[in-house]
Amino acid sequence: MRVAVVDPGAGGPSSAAERLAAVLSERGPDSITLVSGRPGDYDAVLAASQAGCLVCLPPSGRRKGTLDLGEAERLFKSAAQGGIRHVVLISSAEVYGPRPHNVGFLAETRPRTYSGRNAVAREWIALEELAETVLEQVRLTILRPASVLTESGDGYLSRLLRGCCAVTLVGHDPTLQLLGQEDLVGAICAALDRSQGGIYNVSPDGVIPLRAALRLAKTRRLPLPRSVHRLGRWLLRRAANVDPVEQVDYVRYSWTVGNQKMRSELGFTPSQSSVEALATFLELTKPRAAPDPATVRDLRFDDYGLDTRYVASYGRSLIAFLRHVYWRIEHRGLEHIPQGRAVLAGVHRGFMPLDAVMTLHLIVAERSRCPRFLIHPTLIKMPCQFNFMTKLGGMIACQENADYVLERDELLGVYPEGIHGAFTYYRDAYTLGRFGRDEYVRMALRGRAPIVPFVTVGTPEIFPIFGKINWRWWKRFSLWPCFPIAPPFPLLPIPLPTKWHIQFLEPLHVEETYPPEAANDKEVVEQITQEVRRRMQSAIDAMLARRRHIFFGSIFKRETN
Repeated sequence: MRVAVVDPGAGGPSSAAERLAAVLSERGPDSITLVSGRPGDYDAVLAASQAGCLVCLPPSGRRKGTLDLGEAERLFKSAAQGGIRHVVLISSAEVYGPRPHNVGFLAETRPRTYSGRNAVAREWIALEELAETVLEQVRLTILRPASVLTESGDGYLSRLLRGCCAVTLVGHDPTLQLLGQEDLVGAICAALDRSQGGIYNVSPDGVIPLRAALRLAKTRRLPLPRSVHRLGRWLLRRAANVDPVEQVDYVRYSWTVGNQKMRSELGFTPSQSSVEALATFLELTKPRAAPDPATVRDLRFDDYGLDTRYVASYGRSLIAFLRHVYWRIEHRGLEHIPQGRAVLAGVHRGFMPLDAVMTLHLIVAERSRCPRFLIHPTLIKMPCQFNFMTKLGGMIACQENADYVLERDELLGVYPEGIHGAFTYYRDAYTLGRFGRDEYVRMALRGRAPIVPFVTVGTPEIFPIFGKINWRWWKRFSLWPCFPIAPPFPLLPIPLPTKWHIQFLEPLHVEETYPPEAANDKEVVEQITQEVRRRMQSAIDAMLARRRHIFFGSIFKRETN
């Protein structure tokens, strides 16, 4: 079947379009027609090509980083009326939008109803919806590639990594997926050969953090607050070559996408990882800065941003000070943490994530293991918090991320009461509330992991909550459920130096008692939840009965005596 490759951007054909045309022409010299620029009459062009398949690259607008939806509509209408039987539209993974709620490695089933303010994501959504509407009677395949690195392309990350200086956001170091041009061409060929229509993410295996990518490219990083970015774009809003400020949000949060559907249905696997794609790109654009191949092979990065060197560095400095000097943490029961996978279920108080950080440090220091805590999006919305939480191993709470941790026989940390437990009034701080939707039990049952409850006494007093303000603007800005009145917060956001006591309880071996299918049995899940809650509440009550002072004294030594 003849194929027409249309690159409706201003100027000549892109390198991706030329490479695709070259690959297709190798199959049959007379089976490919390359259309570049904006011919004005797509009907005549497609009729002359006698093509049955159309590959449409995204139509760029006059302003950098924008799409020309009018040009796309003209092309789609011509394809619908010109006998085209299969259209492969190259969209973008940017359609998912950069948000703190993104759980990572997003699947194609994610609803395309992004309601945020990001104009870039809205344009990609509009492009796909337009194609589905106009090409309703045509077999339509939509490919959503990760950031494609091209030598002469005007993609945002291509330009960022080509330059000698990159303006980024302070306090944000998201994980990125970088796709090589050859792998994009390979995915398009696979879609032409095997796709029966549908949406496919196109992404490589492996990620690379933004800072590591810039360091590898020998590009100097200039971190600025987002407000400065907005001001600069506002001052230059009439300039044709200035990216929209919403484009910068794609180096603010991680927005990785999964490639399982592409592998299983199209039978295509990218040949290069993100690091290898970057190395190839640098060989073409910065030969002097190109990394040594041996260095590239040795580079490995955590899919969700965990940095063990970062954890070790803070463990020797700030966190060590907080543990031994400021909060003088004493602990008991670390021997209950198994060598393999486990779900650690705890109690979260004080509305700051400090108890999770200290628990993580304690397990790293005493057991040489790094648990992965499931966190709320509010913990990565602020600049410095983003780096701190992701590099310590925090992952947005969802079933997929829990499965990711347990499948690798790692420790999964959860707080069953959720974010509302962190904002409990001080008068009820040591009374356990409702355990959300009991998802942590289902995670343990599906993942064949024991549940290790743990409790902490002393954290509610670091910021004792005596009042709450239902401030709508603050809730929307911070994603907190309220604005707490918790002396010394908000006048002085420094936690009080209380004495902490952390106790790990004996594990519940639900993996030995129930099959994985029990995760769908409400009665079993409720029974396990009540048992965990009973044990935790009993441990808290016993610890409080032995505590004599908020700031001083030992609980566990007194019990021993």
